Amino acid sequence: MPDPKPVRDELPDADGKTETYRAANKLAGKRALITGGDSGIGAATAVLFAKEGAVVTIVYLPEEEQDAQDTKKQVEALGRSCHLFATDLAKRENCQDAVNFALEKMGGIDILFNNAAYQMMVENILDLPDEQWIHTFNINMHSYFFMAKYSIKHMKRGAVIINNASINAYIGRPDLLDYTSTKGGIISFTRGLSNQYISKGIRVNAVAPGPVWTPLIPATMNEKAQKEFTSPMGRPAQPSEIASCVVFLASMDSSCISGQTIHCNGGVVVNG
Repeated sequence: MPDPKPVRDELPDADGKTETYRAANKLAGKRALITGGDSGIGAATAVLFAKEGAVVTIVYLPEEEQDAQDTKKQVEALGRSCHLFATDLAKRENCQDAVNFALEKMGGIDILFNNAAYQMMVENILDLPDEQWIHTFNINMHSYFFMAKYSIKHMKRGAVIINNASINAYIGRPDLLDYTSTKGGIISFTRGLSNQYISKGIRVNAVAPGPVWTPLIPATMNEKAQKEFTSPMGRPAQPSEIASCVVFLASMDSSCISGQTIHCNGGVVVNG
């Protein structure tokens, strides 16, 4: 079984070797707000954003304090500011508080990366607790809506919103019914919000990762699922590989892209 320890700024090549991410000052002076930024894809994105010149605010669950502090240290070692805000985004008022905190600390928001997520395997809809369905939607879908709604009123032309979806929205994974359903909603939310704001100069896109080794995987998947956690490339992705796609969507490199989804899924061909 692969080691689930996340890699934040190393990019694997076809031979299994890694190369350190090379920054090009693509986000100089930008202010980024990242939810679920304490570990996994969120933490890798915070590090790459910092390498590209951005300051970041990370929103995370209080019980993930140590991971958040570790990410903060790595960002600050790159010479960038990193502000931490611990809260539960399942509650609407906490989303507003997170945005207010980011505005206070950074003076504005140029990039919002909606990344916070919850998943827990359940094989059959009859066994899926109603409370889990509601909680999954509160974190994975409703927080994305509220974070975008409360942030966008403070965004200027050139700002971007990036939503973390999933390959599961396209393949319909049966043992993650609630998670899969929210990720399908995120794709539609991305398209609709893009159509609302593209004329105002604000771009909205998504990434749809395939298997990625993050702390969420061993915590929420059984041993069989972990052994099958791979892609046509013969391996799951590292968080750094998803984060580099987020950097692309956050920068002017993607200036003519909005309402779209990048399928960073290890080679699975899906119907977009």
